[in-house]
This record gives sequence, structure tokens and C-alpha cells, in this order.
Amino acid sequence: MSIRDWPAAERPREKLLDRGAAALSDAELLAIFLRTGVTGQSAVDLARQLLSDFGGLRPLLNADRSRFCHGRGLGDAKFVQLQAVLEMARRHLASELKDQAGITDARSAFAYLQAQLADRPHEVFCALFLDTRHRVITFEELFRGTIDGASVYPREVVKTALQHNAAAVILAHNHPSGIAEPSQADRHLTNRLRDALALVDIRVLDHVVIGQGEPVSFAERGWL
Repeated sequence: MSIRDWPAAERPREKLLDRGAAALSDAELLAIFLRTGVTGQSAVDLARQLLSDFGGLRPLLNADRSRFCHGRGLGDAKFVQLQAVLEMARRHLASELKDQAGITDARSAFAYLQAQLADRPHEVFCALFLDTRHRVITFEELFRGTIDGASVYPREVVKTALQHNAAAVILAHNHPSGIAEPSQADRHLTNRLRDALALVDIRVLDHVVIGQGEPVSFAERGWL
């Protein structure tokens, strides 16, 4: 049966308009993105199959071009469309962060940092640079490493912070393994960066580690 023959309350588009996007399942949201099904499958049926093939919504959204385009009913056009949607979401989060009167703790930046770092295949070390009122100046990727770790140089972090005329920073990096628990090396590095930045009167508000679940905040752990 075609989706257009379903009861109106069960059609994904009508359901979204009536109850909001949060009321839809992953398959229903994906079906709206797909717009149409394939021979023998409605858009919702196709969405369910794709979620099963890829192992869920997140792996599908993070699939590279080759893997994504091998999915039934997908291709370059859908891949381009998806990448545009994901980038718009990241920019929306960045805009919301910059519109804040000031960041009082890193928790208010968690969603943005997760969108930027959670699914990177390699370790990346970044920083949110803040002004004297803790408003966001910019977000910058500082170092990129392998899946085993990144080499971070305090001198370069200090140099970049001074270039942005930052008064404070929130440091962040990801663990590609998915486990956000900081290592002893992470704690040692944070102390080095905190001390180096303190010499030029720049405060480290937090260091956030991003994995697959809840981020870990050094400030919340009492480590800063």
C-alpha cells in the first residue's frame, strides 16, 4: 500500500505537521528525507531496510560517500542533500552558541561540540575562544592526530588564543573509540595548557572530552 493510501494520522509528513518532528520514529524521519520509495517498497519500508542495513540512523548519517551511495534508493544526489542538511544543523548550533549572552559552563556548548566532534574517525583537538564576557569569538580545530592520539603543543594554543584576543577558552577533543573517559595523558595535557595560558592571563574554563555518550567535563569533575 502506498503511503498516500494510509490514514492521514499515520503518514509521516502529516504526523510531523500535527505532532512535531520529535513524535516521529527514525524510519519516519528518514522516509521524509527519502521522499519516495522504490519498486515494491514505500518510503517508510525502504527507510526501515536502510536503518537495518546500516545499523541505525547514526551510522547511516555518518557513512562516507561510497558506503552511503551503495544503499538501496540512495546515490550522489541524496548524499549531497544529506551533507547539506547536516552542515546546516551544525551552523545552526554555532549560531545559537554565538547568540548567547555568555557561556557560564561548557554544558551549554555540549550540543555544538558533539555535533562537531562525535563522529570523527581520528582524534581532533579544538578550542572555543571566548571574550571577557565569555561570549564565543570563534571555534577552531587546532590539532589533528591518528586514532591513537593527537600531538598538542601548548605554545601553539597560546599563540592562537592571543591572535583571537581571547580572555578564556573551552578546550575539547574527541575519543574515536567512543569512550569519553579522560586518560591520564589528557589530564596532564590539560594542566600544561592551563598553566601556559595562565601566564598570558587567559583562563581555561573547561576541557570537554567527546565520545559516543555523555561528554565528560573536567570542570564538573573538579579537575580545573
